[in-house]
Amino acid sequence: MRIMFLCVTLLTIYSLMESQSEGLKVVGPDAPLVAVAGEDLVLPCFIKPNTSAVDLRVEWFKLDGVNSLVHLYNDHEDRNEKQAQAYKRRTSLFKEELQKGNASLKLSDLNVSDEGEYKCFIEDKSWFDDITVRIIVEVQGSNPVIMMESYDHSGGLNLVCESKGWNPEPKVLWMNREGDTLPAEDTQIHRDTEGFSVKHCITVYDYSDSNRLYCRLQQQHHMMEAEVIINSKVFDAWKGVVIISVSACVLAVGWIVTAVVFYNKVLQRRRMEHEIAEMKAFGEPQRKRVEDVLAGKNQYAVDVTLDPDTTHPTFRVSEDGKQVIHTSYDLPDTSQQLDCDPFILGKQSFSSGRFYYEVEVSGKTEWTLGVMRENINRKGITLKPQNGFWTLALRNENEYWAIADPDVLLTLIEKVEKVGVFVDYEEGLVSFYDVKVSSHIYSFTGQTFTGELYPSLFPGLNDGGKNSAPLIISPVFNTE
Repeated sequence: MRIMFLCVTLLTIYSLMESQSEGLKVVGPDAPLVAVAGEDLVLPCFIKPNTSAVDLRVEWFKLDGVNSLVHLYNDHEDRNEKQAQAYKRRTSLFKEELQKGNASLKLSDLNVSDEGEYKCFIEDKSWFDDITVRIIVEVQGSNPVIMMESYDHSGGLNLVCESKGWNPEPKVLWMNREGDTLPAEDTQIHRDTEGFSVKHCITVYDYSDSNRLYCRLQQQHHMMEAEVIINSKVFDAWKGVVIISVSACVLAVGWIVTAVVFYNKVLQRRRMEHEIAEMKAFGEPQRKRVEDVLAGKNQYAVDVTLDPDTTHPTFRVSEDGKQVIHTSYDLPDTSQQLDCDPFILGKQSFSSGRFYYEVEVSGKTEWTLGVMRENINRKGITLKPQNGFWTLALRNENEYWAIADPDVLLTLIEKVEKVGVFVDYEEGLVSFYDVKVSSHIYSFTGQTFTGELYPSLFPGLNDGGKNSAPLIISPVFNTE
């Protein structure tokens, strides 16, 4: 009788366990996970309803034809002796979360070879289930380059936008200055060991002096953009090339190969949580703002005076506080002097609204200017937006850089003589303009400002008389 009772009891317990297990389910994301190469990624995997996985077997493997072991948890510990070499010291479970049924995997330092499908398999003695998680690893390609390929007899210029090294394949758009998408004639996609290469072609027939075109490549976490200005002079040059080339062919003299160098400016963005909003901000409203800011700059103009106590002793500020040069002139030591690029700060600061000022940079081979945040750690600081610096720089006489993360090399039409700096505190915007030609140079968008912002200038070093000209705070006048 006792044996019979024991058997019935065991069968009852087993049935309860089995019925309880039958209600469990392993769940995870339906959509692919998109992450950036070099970052860490969590692959979600949960038991529902919440049930402890501490006593269960949790196995992660990649569906790559050989089911490579990525991570194994069994008998209350990790057992990764047979783990695939590519995942050594790169995987971990959240042990404190196993009690809640969370068997998610953290995969560190992503690379393109990690892309693919992964299986989360959970098992106990009477139950098992699994889910599949797909990973897409984003790699940002090279700066897009716009090339003028040919001139056709219907009156158009054939432009090609090229970029290499993307993963996955980026979306490519041609846009006009209003941000409207333009139809492209041909798109060529090629994939090799370095990633996706793209060539995007368009024919331009509008050659007004103000015609700007933008080639944009974008992924979920990356966006890059190249800009080209097309005017009637470029069209006339190409028309002449066609006429001369045809004549040369008729006369059997040979052929003429002509190269035209034109404006090509590249703008770059790194992973931001609000990437989509930033793209929109750089669309039509942002480009229209160029004209609005420069046309109404008197409305935002501020009278900036430089503070000599904020600079290094080898730099001198003029008595009126409007000019600064590099010299051996000594100043008293103060706690405000910087040990990075020795910026000179304005005495005026701003914590709301909009403001605009202009700096004369003629005759310079090196300078940095913009705005910076107060109360930053000034010892050995890197000039980046995340550290409180929003600046534009000239290096090596003709290299213009937006000091971002990473820095962005800007190719301008001609040497800048006067820079306009516009800040919209609430919108998180810092924009730079070439005042002489009334054109936009670069914008930091979607920034978050805290505390006071100060105008800041660094005139560069006087190298034996080279770069000896001062930076000058210039009065703001409307050119309308």
